[in-house]
Amino acid sequence: MNEDADYKRHKKMIKENNPTITIDGISPDEMRLIIRTIISYIGDDPSREGLIETPIRVIKAWQELFSGYNQNPEDVFKTFDAAGCDQLILLKEIPFVSCCEHHIMEFSGAAHIAYIPNDRVIGVSKLARLLEIYSRRLQIQERIGEQITNDLMKYLKPKGAACVLECSHTCMISRGIKKQGSKMVTSSLKGCFLNEDSARMELMMRIK
Repeated sequence: MNEDADYKRHKKMIKENNPTITIDGISPDEMRLIIRTIISYIGDDPSREGLIETPIRVIKAWQELFSGYNQNPEDVFKTFDAAGCDQLILLKEIPFVSCCEHHIMEFSGAAHIAYIPNDRVIGVSKLARLLEIYSRRLQIQERIGEQITNDLMKYLKPKGAACVLECSHTCMISRGIKKQGSKMVTSSLKGCFLNEDSARMELMMRIK
């Protein structure tokens, strides 16, 4: 079974709601101490009532937010006969949340994922599942789209695959340039969506 590098590296590390596992030599107690130190660094008292349980809450939250490291994208690709379908398949406006790897701050928005099958299709929910696997990791927006379309082309072998993402980034809304309401749009196009104007135009028209 093929496994992407992030999944292989992390698959034995973090289990949901079980902050008792030593990861890369760091025990849960050491991790709690690290988080307490961070709280002190930003200027608060980790021993005050409202913050006493914060380290364990943070560990549990990270296990959920970064659960994509525990999932193998290949497992999504249970395929079915396309039954003659050779036209655009598009799942649009899929909400998602991810975390910027540069500042460890949230970015969120919507994804539009499409493919044109050759002779195999996958369940529509699997497109959203694939997005969840990659968005639940430290990421940049551009990479998520590339990872999704690369996997679609590799495992489903369609005529083309596309992923368009529209996101707001808290790292440029709440800090730095502080541009409220701004959105970043990225696209990853493979196969006929990249090489054929008609396929690309239909995709963009359906997304609007």
